[in-house]
Amino acid sequence: MGKSDFLTPKAIANRIKSKGLQKLRWYCQMCQKQCRDENGFKCHCMSESHQRQLLLASENPQQFMDYFSEEFRNDFLELLRRRFGTKRVHNNIVYNEYISHREHIHMNATQWETLTDFTKWLGREGLCKVDETPKGWYIQYIDRDPETIRRQLELEKKKKQDLDDEEKTAKFIEEQVRRGLEGKEQEVPIFTELSRENDEEKVTFNLNKGACTSAGATSSKPSSLGPSALQTLGSAAAVKRKESSQSSAQAKEKKKKKSALDEIMEIEEEKKRTARTDYWLQPEIIVKIITKKLGEKYHKKKGIVKEVIDKYTAVVKMIDSGDKLKLDQTHLETVIPAPGKKILVLNGGYRGNEGILESINEKTFSATIVIETGPLKGRRVEGIQYEDISKLA
Repeated sequence: MGKSDFLTPKAIANRIKSKGLQKLRWYCQMCQKQCRDENGFKCHCMSESHQRQLLLASENPQQFMDYFSEEFRNDFLELLRRRFGTKRVHNNIVYNEYISHREHIHMNATQWETLTDFTKWLGREGLCKVDETPKGWYIQYIDRDPETIRRQLELEKKKKQDLDDEEKTAKFIEEQVRRGLEGKEQEVPIFTELSRENDEEKVTFNLNKGACTSAGATSSKPSSLGPSALQTLGSAAAVKRKESSQSSAQAKEKKKKKSALDEIMEIEEEKKRTARTDYWLQPEIIVKIITKKLGEKYHKKKGIVKEVIDKYTAVVKMIDSGDKLKLDQTHLETVIPAPGKKILVLNGGYRGNEGILESINEKTFSATIVIETGPLKGRRVEGIQYEDISKLA
């Protein structure tokens, strides 16, 4: 009887049965074939292809074991790096997730007999940090990727630069205060005793600027103002007008000069405008896949970011095929639309604001945009780098 067709009930039933994990004792690692029952495994062991594979393995068994060990180690570490990053996690959690894949490499085909032996080997080789607890062995992935090391160095450099900026700002404020106090003399108040010779005599105070003494005992008897008194009042008024004009001129000069607070605010605004982060992924933006590891099917293809995971990883839905892929931001790049289209700012002081692409400068790899949302709506920003903006879906 011929082989069942693809849509026959028997073929469909066979496909349903073959889904999911099967018993490990009915799996042949050499042939990478999973049997559904004991009879099928027995028939496979008696087959010519299995016997031929055993003869090949018997010639150089160490080569086959090294191959399976390397595959198991690479797949395990890749899952640990992608799924858990540099977090500390129990080794059984990672192993259970690894063996949930139907086509995984079984540990009994590798050089390690148990998961504990494999965990200790990872610690000895310096691939992971391992520690034993009453609950079992915990592992932590050590990321030695040059891109990750570069990010860490940039973060440390940025923190050091921020500390230097704070010290410079503090020194600048101290210098401004010192310069402001240089031209002023410290006025020492003069205290005099408040006294009068006669109890019926009135005591008056001069509250004008710079006057601290009491002006009592001018005359115990009322007297009319003579010509000398009028001249004195006129000269005093002239002096007061002169002082007020000088003070207003000084106030205008101070207004013209920038105060220390205004300069500090400008410095802080400039820092905010140039503030950058090493992650740029945002939901609902269009990106392009630049890695070749996924094959020609996805290379240079565009997709929409549907979800951002741990700042550096995104779930991307392909525009042409509709497939969903989980990718790192190093495997993606931004998409620059035509002028007049909507974009989203991904980095810098305007991060998170939507805008309209006004023009593109191909020589400097930058663009000019107009902010459309937020408190800076309507502002025109020039010199935005290509990697800091992307087309909105």
